[in-house]
Amino acid sequence: MSRSGFFYRNSLSIVLITLMIIFLAGQFFMGWRTENKELIENGQSALKLGEYIHSGHFIQATFENWESEFLQMMLYVLLTVSLRQKGSSESKSMTEKEDVDREPIAHPKAPWPVKKGGIWLKIYKHSLSLAFAILFLTSFILHFYGSLKNFNEEQMMKNTAPVTAMQYISESRFWFESFQNWQSEFLAVASLVLLSIWLREKGSPESKPVDMPHDETP
Repeated sequence: MSRSGFFYRNSLSIVLITLMIIFLAGQFFMGWRTENKELIENGQSALKLGEYIHSGHFIQATFENWESEFLQMMLYVLLTVSLRQKGSSESKSMTEKEDVDREPIAHPKAPWPVKKGGIWLKIYKHSLSLAFAILFLTSFILHFYGSLKNFNEEQMMKNTAPVTAMQYISESRFWFESFQNWQSEFLAVASLVLLSIWLREKGSPESKPVDMPHDETP
């Protein structure tokens, strides 16, 4: 594979997005079968594929997971600005200033907000966390919408009156769906931060060099 080729230069994002699409397709088809099995057991008509994609079951399950991922990444980006973990490859240096801390300098190849300055530069300085915050809020709203829709679909199967959004926001079910995902995301990040103190993966930027002492922070 040529090192100047498109795939080599973008292979990480291509593989990750491809895996996401494969697993999302798997979730969709398995979720469709699961939902139809439940519908048939309750004497309801099975959903067609096109109907399932906008069902509460699919929307809730999809955005419930996306929401927790974006929350994790937003807080991780923000927390690593000022917090440290001695010996972890995920932490900034305990004592030295890092390149990411310096004030941006306008130069010919700098991103346009850096050259523009002013409010654009202020926004751009925090654009990564802002992007994750927007993605989190969007996913949170869609998770709530899908969960509410799925709940009311179940209520209809039981011949019970549907609830409003204001009623459902205080339902333990919605918050259970959120918290069970949020806690697992922070467990995963904490595991990476702590395990990278003592364990290594040669060639990975998420690992310290194999011969670096445990108590040194790269």
